[in-house]
Amino acid sequence: MKDSFNDLTYTELVTKRDELLKHFLDLRVDRVMGHIENPLGLRTTRRQLARLNTIIHEYALGIRGNKQ
Repeated sequence: MKDSFNDLTYTELVTKRDELLKHFLDLRVDRVMGHIENPLGLRTTRRQLARLNTIIHEYALGIRGNKQ
């Protein structure tokens, strides 16, 4: 799962980040309400978001190439 974001384009990365952020916020609400099924899902989703943000930032710095 760690390397699955490397082959996505910039727009796909931004879309995936938005989807993961919504999923993460839903998990947080579920945790507060006491209905969370997988408590480790919060940690894995947060780490995936961090990986996506790193790759998106590398595009912004010009390390990864063109934003297409």
